[in-house]
Amino acid sequence: MPSRQEAGTGYVDSADDVPAPRRHKPRSRFRRFLKWVGIATVLTMIAGVAAFFIAYASIDIPDPNSEFETQTTQVYYSDGKTLLGTFAVQNRVSVELAEVPEHVQQAVIAAEDRSFYENSGLDISGIIRAAWSNASSDETQGASTITQQYVKVLYLTQDRTWTRKAREAFLSLKLQRQVAKDEILQGYLNTIYFGRGAYGIQAAAQAYFKKDVEELDVQEGAALAAALNSPGNYDPAEGVESRDRLLGRYQYVIDGMAEAGALDADEAETMAATLPAFPEIEERDRLAGPKGFLMNMVETQLRADGLSDGDIYGGGLRVVTTFDHELQKAAVRAVRDQRPDGLRQLHVALSSVEPGTGAVRALYGGPDYLGTRPGSAINWALEGSQPGSAFKPFALAAGLDDGFTLDSYFDGSSPYVVAETGDEIANQGDGGGVSYGPVSLLYATQQSINTAYVDLTLSMVDGAEKVLEAAQEAGVPQTYLAEMPPVPVVPLGFERVPGIDMANAYATFAAEGQRADWYTVQKVTGPQGDVLFNKEADVERAFSADIASNVSYALENVIAQGTGASNGQLSCPAAGKTGTATATTVNPRTDAEETHVSSSWFVGYTPGLSTAVMYARGDGNDPLDGYLDTFFGGEYPARTWAAYMNDAIDGKDCEDFPEPAELVEERQSDTSSPTPTPTATEPTEEPTEEPTEEPTEEPTDPEPTEPEPTEPEPTEPEPTEPEP
Repeated sequence: MPSRQEAGTGYVDSADDVPAPRRHKPRSRFRRFLKWVGIATVLTMIAGVAAFFIAYASIDIPDPNSEFETQTTQVYYSDGKTLLGTFAVQNRVSVELAEVPEHVQQAVIAAEDRSFYENSGLDISGIIRAAWSNASSDETQGASTITQQYVKVLYLTQDRTWTRKAREAFLSLKLQRQVAKDEILQGYLNTIYFGRGAYGIQAAAQAYFKKDVEELDVQEGAALAAALNSPGNYDPAEGVESRDRLLGRYQYVIDGMAEAGALDADEAETMAATLPAFPEIEERDRLAGPKGFLMNMVETQLRADGLSDGDIYGGGLRVVTTFDHELQKAAVRAVRDQRPDGLRQLHVALSSVEPGTGAVRALYGGPDYLGTRPGSAINWALEGSQPGSAFKPFALAAGLDDGFTLDSYFDGSSPYVVAETGDEIANQGDGGGVSYGPVSLLYATQQSINTAYVDLTLSMVDGAEKVLEAAQEAGVPQTYLAEMPPVPVVPLGFERVPGIDMANAYATFAAEGQRADWYTVQKVTGPQGDVLFNKEADVERAFSADIASNVSYALENVIAQGTGASNGQLSCPAAGKTGTATATTVNPRTDAEETHVSSSWFVGYTPGLSTAVMYARGDGNDPLDGYLDTFFGGEYPARTWAAYMNDAIDGKDCEDFPEPAELVEERQSDTSSPTPTPTATEPTEEPTEEPTEEPTEEPTDPEPTEPEPTEPEPTEPEPTEPEP
């Protein structure tokens, strides 16, 4: 009898008891798959290594004397031919590493590449950290070693292609194998950009501290090393914010030196508390005169477009700006000819923008960017002041959008009492103000009637908010609108707005309701002709063409027969608005409130050009009345505007504005006008442009409750208003 298989032994008595073999086909296929994947991986790695060594062997370190040149950036007017200026011919004096104090070397290593003497030219762990930081946060972190930075500056272009980055990596690896670390550090210290036009540590020591590099103390060396990271943002001469940024980076450098043993911990703690003293340094000649403001704006925009200071000051760029050479000369000439002599505290600004594109065609921010006169380095076209009644067109656009028309009537009586608050608003002028009674919106705009515009604002639900929204839609940045509380007097322009933004906002009306952000740089090309940047206008619809045509028609009437008629008329159709702003201050000796004229404006446009002119004094809020012989917006600002605009359109065919669209009054809410003040007095003289009043205290936003009385019948006071 055949025996059974003994349990647990695997032994069998006969062949009959041998179990059938198991099938392993699926597992065999998987093993074959893994085998081929392994072979492919190995071959890929071999190919990658071979490609690496082939690329490594094929790249030769170029001769820096033939391929490296520090090239000056050329800045041109809009024609691309006329030179506006240049950015920093390199200021460099090469020194031996032995002349650079050890503490300065250690500061630069602590700032830029703490593993410099250990790494192979590439910091792999730093690259991984930077990649993770950039992917996981909004901050941008770099990982270039000193060797990589040196290679890029000395041998390569400043473009941002992957090809350049790969070549940079190979050259860095090869350079560190062929050149001693000290030689690389010496080359780096003699080529890298420190700001203020200074290339190399010796030029930087002179530019920041007026001394040679060997005379730098530990704090001064650490401050220069800190500036390397972003010279434009860390220059202490640029103001408090720049100094604060530099202090943070400086403390990072000092801490790194202490960690490396280059500084005693107690010594480092003491040094980290404050920056070293920086002597006053003369500004660069390239910024002298009015064009210095233009160059400064171009530099700011190039940085905003992502170019580094090294690119700007030594990248050999070719920058074409939006500034028109002839228009710029006309702007300077108009200000020079119209500005009264002998008033050293007076500031005049002119900004001119092309409707439909936002290109800034001319700008006058002051007589001399490098001047010694107080406030001379301030670009008053960007600083601005209270626009006064020049802000009213935004209320006009809001009212038209809310369903009113130019034929809608509002209370132009003076004084005008705001029912909810009891505040009194007055029309002001040379004769003390005029009380009009009911007037159309067209006439209120033409004669710049304060009270009628306050009545318009109160006649809309959330009217003040709608005025501010219209201003933002036109192009006034929210940064400035946020400072304006939504109160009934908001059309009277009682907070600061830069002239360039006023010109750009009016350009929206000139462009039939199309808004574009203003800009100053049109095109940037690299030294090899590669286009790095080419601006395309970003245009959006802000208002309907119908509303824009009505705004332009009303502003045409301001120049034809309103507050701008005396000095603002051109040889071609034009639209514009005067503005005279007031400010209220407290006399510290008497504690009494005093009101004075703080600025005067004229802002206007043709279909092809929008321009704002501002006159202000001192800090932009000092009294003009008693200083200027005549201070209304229809006087010096209008004369300056007309002188420039007539030059600008000279020899060109006149363009007409579109006919005003016929709007039907369809009020979006059934609010009625606040109670009118007593019967209007008869005006005794032709009204003049009135200054606007600033609220004497921080106003509160009243609840939008509707006033009870009904709107008065539109009976014209004497003198009668012209038919719309």
